[in-house]
Parts: sequence; C-alpha cells; structure tokens
Amino acid sequence: MIAVANIALALVSLAALLVVGRLAAGPGALDRVVALDALVTLIVVGAVLGTLARSDTTTGYVLVVLALLGFVGSIASSRLIERREDMR
Repeated sequence: MIAVANIALALVSLAALLVVGRLAAGPGALDRVVALDALVTLIVVGAVLGTLARSDTTTGYVLVVLALLGFVGSIASSRLIERREDMR
C-alpha cells in the first residue's frame, strides 16, 4: 500500500507543478482562480495520501477544513470576478 501511495504522491506532485505553471502563465484572473482551486485540491489530495501512507488519522479534521476553505475561497473569488467587468 505504501508503494502505491508513493507513486500516487509523485503523480500529484507532477500535477501540482503543472498547475503552478498555469497559475503563473494564466492570462486572466479567472484562469488564476481555477488554478488556485486546483492547487488547493491537489494539496488536500497529497495530504490524504501522506496520511494513508502513515496510517495516521489525526489530520482528518484539518483536511476537511482546508477543503472547505478552498471551496469558499473559489466561490468568493468567482463572485468578485462576476461583479467586476475589468477582471474578466
């Protein structure tokens, strides 16, 4: 199980590098918001994989809070972009 978690963690790390590249190159604010949301999701997935590899369940609540904060942040950012014409 640990080998599978390590392979998955390597793939998630590669995806995070690609998302950071998209975050830096995104031409618009909406592209950056989507990239940040994807990055938060990848961070949560990486933390879950690390928790599974260690067989540790103490970080579960922290991961749920981080996922909820990412969701609320993406909703707030999209509403801000929707209201402002210059950010589209």
